[in-house]
Amino acid sequence: MANKDIDITVRTGTVHALCGENGAGKSTLMKILYGMQQPDEGTITVNGETVTFHTPADAIARGIGMVHQHFMLADNLTVLENVVLGAEKLYGIGAKARAKIREISDAYSLNVRPDVLLEELGVADRQRVEILKVLYRGAKTLILDEPTAVLVPQEVDALFANLRELKAEGLTVIFISHKLGEVLSVADEITVIRRGTTVGTVEPAGTTPKQLAELMVGSELPTPETEESTVTDVPLLKLDGLRLAQTDLDGVERIILDDISFTIHKGEVLGIAGVEGNGQSELVEAIMGIRTPDSGTVTLDDTDISHVPTRHRREAGVGYIPEDRHRHGLLLEAPLWENRILGHVTEKPNSRGQLLDIKAARTDTERIIKAYDVRTPGIDVTAASLSGGNQQKLIVGREMSHAPKLLIAAHPTRGVDVGAQAAIWDHIREARREGLAVLLISADLDELIGLSDTLRVMYRGRLVADADPATITPEELGSAMTGAATGHLEHAEGSAEDSAADHEDDAR
Repeated sequence: MANKDIDITVRTGTVHALCGENGAGKSTLMKILYGMQQPDEGTITVNGETVTFHTPADAIARGIGMVHQHFMLADNLTVLENVVLGAEKLYGIGAKARAKIREISDAYSLNVRPDVLLEELGVADRQRVEILKVLYRGAKTLILDEPTAVLVPQEVDALFANLRELKAEGLTVIFISHKLGEVLSVADEITVIRRGTTVGTVEPAGTTPKQLAELMVGSELPTPETEESTVTDVPLLKLDGLRLAQTDLDGVERIILDDISFTIHKGEVLGIAGVEGNGQSELVEAIMGIRTPDSGTVTLDDTDISHVPTRHRREAGVGYIPEDRHRHGLLLEAPLWENRILGHVTEKPNSRGQLLDIKAARTDTERIIKAYDVRTPGIDVTAASLSGGNQQKLIVGREMSHAPKLLIAAHPTRGVDVGAQAAIWDHIREARREGLAVLLISADLDELIGLSDTLRVMYRGRLVADADPATITPEELGSAMTGAATGHLEHAEGSAEDSAADHEDDAR
């Protein structure tokens, strides 16, 4: 049961945060409030009146709008076209609509430009378009699902300024998040959900992140800190002068990867920071063999694998946690044991000789579920029926089960709660102690700084800066990610301890 005995009261004109682990039932509750799912029992009251929502249209009619974690926007349309799509009756599709968009944009300082093509916008701008789209339809209550998952610190501050503006104008915001610091800074009230039930509502003024976390998981809180260095001087993955250009629809050539070179040693975690869309995905695909770079080489363990097919790279010991688990990590409609085999079809225990060994694969799936705490009724349910955090733990378990030499981890803890996050960090640290080399790409700056031995910043397809995780702050990293700082990032107030912690990065 995803939700039981949920009681939540949201006051008009406030930001009300909803916190909880993955699978705690936050998203289910929001789907019910937005008419995407019907409750089995209980009531929803809006402005003192009991209501039933059969579809999102019913919720919108009552002034409730939702901005999803994965944006629902069309790249090939302008901002204006995206906003009016499906709501043409309100203000038409021309001058009146444009005027309305400008009016809303100015009223809440959203800085939305109606005539820009959506594909030209970064993540933060897209999010503002989503918020505007909801306000355009007359919403008085906005539900934001994990809105900060894809933003850098500066963009988060801007979003919170927008939320305060909305609140000042009398709108109500329900903010779903498991980033506790953020919740404490922006919310007026916080409701915590644990295992499908509300366990309490608190006010930020009287609460610490620690107390909030303990309400959420019912126990102590982990950190991503890595105590000891396990970096060796044995190079495992070497990229040399990787270049990739792509011609877009208008015939314009864009350079996606611009002369990328680095080395990752056994036992080393190399973290790459960057706002999404600066070439990280293409870099991962080039190392995996999904894309062929125009020039440059990829060497794994002294073997040039630049032109080797993906399957052989997998068999040579490359583990892969993809950034989009639904598109590249799982077959959502297939049972868990089939998902266990994915990407490792030719390897033990999944196959013997030319044949699949289904019995062994099933047994191994049971083992992964226990070892990685995947919460599921069994191995025959579909991957789609698991919550995001549990899907992620299954993928991490599958990839770590083949004792990889190199692990490419793209956003390994995106959308997972503090409990699952701690477990995934532990598995990565454990393998790193045994000599695993890790390429870590993440939007969570605390995770990057906490787990990495070496940090590089990627901006517009180039590695523009590097930093020592022992001394760098998230703010300094964030400003390099927006292209504002380059070179070796030195922490403003250096000290003797800092320089002792410095470890040279040979790939400079």
